[in-house]
Amino acid sequence: MGLLSGIISSKTRIKLLVRFFFNPCASSYLRELSKEFNVSSNSVREELNKLKKTNLLKTKKSGRQIFYSANQDHPLFPELRSMAAKVIGIDKVIDSIVTRLGNIHKAYLLDDYAEGRDSGIIDLLLVGDINQYHLNDLSRKTERYIDRRIRSLVLTLEEYVEFSPKLEGRPKLLIWEKRQCQKEINGFQNV
Repeated sequence: MGLLSGIISSKTRIKLLVRFFFNPCASSYLRELSKEFNVSSNSVREELNKLKKTNLLKTKKSGRQIFYSANQDHPLFPELRSMAAKVIGIDKVIDSIVTRLGNIHKAYLLDDYAEGRDSGIIDLLLVGDINQYHLNDLSRKTERYIDRRIRSLVLTLEEYVEFSPKLEGRPKLLIWEKRQCQKEINGFQNV
């Protein structure tokens, strides 16, 4: 939280910004957030109202509950999303682990972090051909830097296709995907 705490004095507001802008597709309601943050519902309500007033959050009513989510049309959305990733340390996970492992096709966050919850344990699903020893070494180094634990599930492409039905219903957020250069896509090879 150090990155935003120098700018924003309310810890609850920081948690809300990280929660909503790290995974902008997620939505939550007042009591859920109050319980998750272990803060009174009045404190959370006050901060939600401030963020709604500045148009950073949008609301949707379902029955008696009001669900809040990030306003992806807000001009500051890209910057807030980037800051939320930095607060959690996902930018370092991508830079320090995913891009250095070689033949990775996709990397996903699972469960808590996929929903924007900073639980302290980052669950990664890595799809590709990965050297487990190298992954463990990079994970340990990154864990010390971001002060969070990293658990990795490594699957080949074939295993991922087979395992996909078991992932249904679990929160999953794509954080990295291998991109081919345009010449390769068009059937040319780089010489």
